[in-house]
Amino acid sequence: MSRLFHLKGSISVGISRCFSATTNESDAVALVATQLSNCSGITQLNQVYAHVITTNFLESNPAPFNWNNIIRSYVRLGSPRKALHIHVAMLRAGVLPDCYTMPIVLKAVCQCFAVELGKQLHSVAVKLDLQSNEYCETGFLSLYCKAGEFGSARKVFDENPQPKLGSWNAMIGGLSQAGLARDAIDMFISMRRHGFAPDGVTMVSLMSACGSIGDLNLAIQLHKCVFQANYLERNDILLMNSLIDMYGKCGRMDLAYRVFASMEERNVSSWTSMIVGYGMHGHVKEALDCFWCMIEAGVNPNYVTFIGVLSACVHGGTVQEGRYYFDMMKNVYGISPQMQHYGCMVDLLGRAGLLDEARKMVEEMPMKPNSIVWGCLMGACEKHGNVDMAEWVAKHLQELEPWNDGAYVVLSNIYADQGKWEEVERMRSFMREVKLAKVPGYSLTTNSD
Repeated sequence: MSRLFHLKGSISVGISRCFSATTNESDAVALVATQLSNCSGITQLNQVYAHVITTNFLESNPAPFNWNNIIRSYVRLGSPRKALHIHVAMLRAGVLPDCYTMPIVLKAVCQCFAVELGKQLHSVAVKLDLQSNEYCETGFLSLYCKAGEFGSARKVFDENPQPKLGSWNAMIGGLSQAGLARDAIDMFISMRRHGFAPDGVTMVSLMSACGSIGDLNLAIQLHKCVFQANYLERNDILLMNSLIDMYGKCGRMDLAYRVFASMEERNVSSWTSMIVGYGMHGHVKEALDCFWCMIEAGVNPNYVTFIGVLSACVHGGTVQEGRYYFDMMKNVYGISPQMQHYGCMVDLLGRAGLLDEARKMVEEMPMKPNSIVWGCLMGACEKHGNVDMAEWVAKHLQELEPWNDGAYVVLSNIYADQGKWEEVERMRSFMREVKLAKVPGYSLTTNSD
């Protein structure tokens, strides 16, 4: 602890000496910019900012550039709320944002999901004639898309008669991330008709959209587009990982493996995409073999990797292996289980008929179970005809999602399987009283010739 205080003290003294030794304003600006860019943690950044305040640096040098550097540093180090507070201080000091301030602040707004503040910033940008700046416009488009306000995003986009590629990418990416895959693809087609060539950002968003709808024909066309474009590097890891993920979601693990095998360099996402793809389609042995090859290659798995591994165990019904990998994640790699990991384990144990163990895992979760976890346990109750536990699960599902009829339908089916017709009628009467109606199913088809 004493060493930590000594380190903090030496940083403070060093900064103080630099400020006191600097007389030229341009030198002071350069010094502050250097100190901010060299900060590797919030504590160090707070110390630099404290000295900026105590030396009245911003009063002597009120240019937006100096405020921007501080705001950018807080955003970079994962403290967006502090960045927003400093932006407010900037406005109170009478310093107006410029075209460099707005994109940084909008990034902080998106990280905090402060949509209302973002709308206020939009008004400020309009007054300062910044809304048509490419980077500002991209920031507003990203904000509105993340907020699900696609009408507002489209209005911002349409108000610019000559949108740049970044604006097209923001719209395509926002639609894709929101699950509006067809709209994202239509936006891409419109972009091409306007004479724009896609870049790597465009292609990553499109491949994500394609994977979500499982359109193999489109996947192959996008793959050709990637390799026909001479500005895209063949060994771009992000693009190659996106190709693997897309083919995996389209059910073509053979094509995913071709891409994977052709890569000169692979990171944790490359391996994870293969593991998740194999697990998703029930190729349990391939998924687990891929995991061990990853370990042998010296690549440490992350929490997403273990979701893929545990999902594969669920598909294979391998309970012992599932327990082994769940413990490995915690004890070997120090990864705290998330909701998805618990969901996989509850599903795995429930399918195997180990309902008491599954219930214990639900009760001991460090977070409140969501409807997916409860749904996995409810499905297991239906499979194994456990009425008592099904009633317990249904009670929790009712509290969590009182509008959802799924728990009542499954519970009614369990009663019917057990010949408890009075309970079936009671359940159906209850559903009629609260006006719950079973939602009809539907199918989505695509050409996969």
